[in-house]
Amino acid sequence: MDIELNPETVCFLIGKAHEFHAKEEVIISEEPDEPTHADDWALEALADHVEDPTYREMASTIEDLEPDQQVCLVALMWLGRGDFSLDEWDEALEQAADAHNNRTASYLIATPLLADYLEEGLALHEYHCD
Repeated sequence: MDIELNPETVCFLIGKAHEFHAKEEVIISEEPDEPTHADDWALEALADHVEDPTYREMASTIEDLEPDQQVCLVALMWLGRGDFSLDEWDEALEQAADAHNNRTASYLIATPLLADYLEEGLALHEYHCD
């Protein structure tokens, strides 16, 4: 049940997510009730922040990942958020693969508490950032 993603990359993104979400001007509304609206919600939530250097660095890092690594990152966030248990890791990966599109970076960055969810997901896989 190893993750198919370098934990150091995830730790880098955790640090950047903490930095980005801690900025006073970054306000992201709650996630949509309907999963079908998640893409539009993420793009709207981040529209005012696309010029932010931290946002651009996070987005670039996520976009540079291979599709299977992006899928793993989303599944890791879902795991840390409590949507799946570690025993359901394969199911989380499968659902993340089914939902994968070219807006993964926006979806992840727009998720409040992204850093906490990724940290928890890593911890469940027995990885920890220094």
